[in-house]
Amino acid sequence: MDNKWNFEIMTDSAANLSEDVIRRYGLTILSQTYTIDGVEYRGYEKGKDISADPVYEMMREKKEIRTSLVNAQEAEQETEQLLRAGRDILYIGLSSALSGTFQVVRFTFEELQEKYPDRQLAAVDSLSLSLGEGVLVLRAAKMREEGFSLRQTEQWLESNRLCLRQEFTVEDLFYLKRGGRIGTAAAVLGAALKVKPMLRVDDEGSFAAAGKTRGRKKSLDIMAEQLQENIMDPKEQVIYIMHGDCLSDAQYLAEGIRQRVKVKEIQIRMLEPVLGSHSGPGTVGQIYWGKHR
Repeated sequence: MDNKWNFEIMTDSAANLSEDVIRRYGLTILSQTYTIDGVEYRGYEKGKDISADPVYEMMREKKEIRTSLVNAQEAEQETEQLLRAGRDILYIGLSSALSGTFQVVRFTFEELQEKYPDRQLAAVDSLSLSLGEGVLVLRAAKMREEGFSLRQTEQWLESNRLCLRQEFTVEDLFYLKRGGRIGTAAAVLGAALKVKPMLRVDDEGSFAAAGKTRGRKKSLDIMAEQLQENIMDPKEQVIYIMHGDCLSDAQYLAEGIRQRVKVKEIQIRMLEPVLGSHSGPGTVGQIYWGKHR
């Protein structure tokens, strides 16, 4: 908690932010959890950059991973600690179409608002996932640095969140099948034909089909072409690439983008375990500001 800010920013571990960024902007992170072989792990631990490498190895062994929402009691404790200190809070959460975490925090805010009527509490549904959510958190943090109020920041996020595009592809259809995103027959046929689904995040913050192609490199080439077609003001943008333990593929996509568009910067980060368990090793996604989704 840092009183140099005029309000606090809270998010969840799905935002995929590094510990350096979390410290720099004084963010409050609510952790989701995942369970493997009966052992529960936290998606975020304060002061640590958790390595996801061992988790992806277990995914490749097809071990079952169960994920859980942010704990309601923990959300209440973290929120009330800030409110007792006289702080206002802006929460930016994982898309409500993909997780119940946003509803947990929003309900917590509604209950505590009655107890602390003089404090400002706002919950913004990012309608995004992973670094898409994280990009909105970063934008909020920079707006706060520039002196924008909580309500001004909230309004900007809600007005502009659908200009944040997220497109991705997966290596193995097994994980989408297990999560109920595609049927068993489609997964078997897709694996046999080496079909790579092209996906995007839609206006409701859910997954939507964006086509399909055969071959890994071809799917990454198509993503670079999608970005070239839809990006706005590329020279002013940091492009974010997330990957499920497949750094070389993420680097291939980054190079494909650079060949097509002159951008300010490209940052690559591994997809954290909770969301990664639903898309699997080999997932590659890109996040950038563009035309409407």
